[in-house]
Amino acid sequence: MKRFIILLFALLMMGCGHVDREPEMVTIRGVVFGTYYTIIYYDEGGRNYQVSIDSLFREFNRSLSFYDQHSLLSRINRNEETAVDKYVDVVLHRSLEIAEETDGAFDPTVFPLVDAWGFGFSDRSAHAAEKVDSILEFVGIDQVWIDDGHIRKADDRVQLDFNAIAKGYAADLVGKLLESKGVTSYLVELGGDLTAGAEKPDGSLWRIGLEVPAKDAVAPQEWEYYVEISHMGLATSGDYRRYFEDEDGLRYSHTIDPDTGFPVDHHLMSVSVFAPDGMSADAYATAFMVMGLDQAIAFVENREDLEAYFVYAADTPEAFGYHASSGLVLLTRDDL
Repeated sequence: MKRFIILLFALLMMGCGHVDREPEMVTIRGVVFGTYYTIIYYDEGGRNYQVSIDSLFREFNRSLSFYDQHSLLSRINRNEETAVDKYVDVVLHRSLEIAEETDGAFDPTVFPLVDAWGFGFSDRSAHAAEKVDSILEFVGIDQVWIDDGHIRKADDRVQLDFNAIAKGYAADLVGKLLESKGVTSYLVELGGDLTAGAEKPDGSLWRIGLEVPAKDAVAPQEWEYYVEISHMGLATSGDYRRYFEDEDGLRYSHTIDPDTGFPVDHHLMSVSVFAPDGMSADAYATAFMVMGLDQAIAFVENREDLEAYFVYAADTPEAFGYHASSGLVLLTRDDL
C-alpha cells in the first residue's frame, strides 16, 4: 500500500508539472527569386526553420530558375537536357492543365514573345511587332509535353518560362515543409504571392491588404480593401508596374497575349485570385490579365473553387473601378 501511495503521488506530481505552452509566433524574412519573402507561423516551441526553408529555395532554384544559367530549366531551354525532376514535372503538368482550361490565356511557352517586346533578356526593339508572326510558330501549349519523364518539344526553339506560376508553387512547398514539422497555422508570402494555412491559434484568420494600382513603377503601396483567408492561395497580377511607353506616349503592358503575340490592350489593371493553392492562384492571375475583365469575371463565376478581385481603369486616368466575384467578402478600414 505504501508503494502504491508513493507511485500515485509521483504520477500526480508529473501531471501537475505538465503545462501546455502557448504557440509562439515566428517571423522569418529573406530574399529569394529576386524578391523578398516573409513567413509567419505559430509553433509551440517557437522553432525557427529558416535554414530548412532556405535549403528548399536553393533546391527549387536549381530546378526552376529562369535566370540561373545552370538550372535544369535553363538546360532544358538550351536543349541540353530532357529528363525532368519532381519540380519541373509538377509545374509543367499544372501549367498545361491551366493552359487548357483557359484556352491558352496562360501559356508557359510565351517567353520568346515576352523577350521580343523587351520584358526578358533582350533590349527592347522598335521592330518587335514585325517579329511576332515568326515567333508564334513555336509558341503554344501544343508545342511541349512530358513523355516517360522527359520533356518533348515540337520545335527546338520552344522556351519554357514558369515565372507566372513558380512563386505560388514555392509558397505551397514552404507550407508543406512547415506542416511536416507539425506547424499548421502559417502565412507564406513570396513577392506578393501567398499561401495560407490554418487560422491563427486565437481562431482569427489571416488579414491581407489588396493593393491599389500604383500611378507608376516606383509609387509606394496603398490598400483600399482587405480580405481574411485561411487554407488557400492568393496571387495578384497587374500591368501598372511593368510597362513601357513609346514616343507617342502609348503604354505597352508586360502581359503578352499568347494568341496574338502582342501586349494586352484592355482596361483591366490588376486581378487578385483566390484559389485552393498558391500555384493555381499565380497562374490564373496571369491568365485573367490576358483574358480581360469581362471574360475573366465569367470564368470565375463558373468556378466554385475560385474567387477574384478586379481593378480596372475607369473614365479618367486617375479613376479606378472595382469588381469582386460573388463569393468574396471585402473589408474596409472601418471594418478593421
